[in-house]
Amino acid sequence: MAQLVHFSSRSGNTERFVNALGLPSLRIPIAADAPLPQPAAPFVLICPTYADGEGRGAVPKQVIRFLNDPARRSLLRGVIAGGNRNFGATFALAGAVIAEKCNVPVLYRFELAGTETDIARVRAGLGKFWGMECLTTA
Repeated sequence: MAQLVHFSSRSGNTERFVNALGLPSLRIPIAADAPLPQPAAPFVLICPTYADGEGRGAVPKQVIRFLNDPARRSLLRGVIAGGNRNFGATFALAGAVIAEKCNVPVLYRFELAGTETDIARVRAGLGKFWGMECLTTA
């Protein structure tokens, strides 16, 4: 069964987005020393972007730590990235960085906690991506 894995900072924007999707998801914890989830099946990662003006630091350290494990990384099939359009070229940059380093597609980009349209598009897109029609009708 396909899975979602996500990271959300204390702002909670990505958590609100994932909750609105209404799909099960494993959460990468904020605490740097907390145990990391172990996905049991291929997954799509949902990740916010935290870059400086030059794009440095786009991928949260906790996500890097999660993906540094070869077993977890081998199950990654795609990435959905969040961000803030106010940051211009670095909007949702974490998705592009992860996609390039892990050789997976960026499936979608959304701003802050997303909109109802974003939620509908991601649910439909994930349904097609995983071949699960049930995701597109909820």
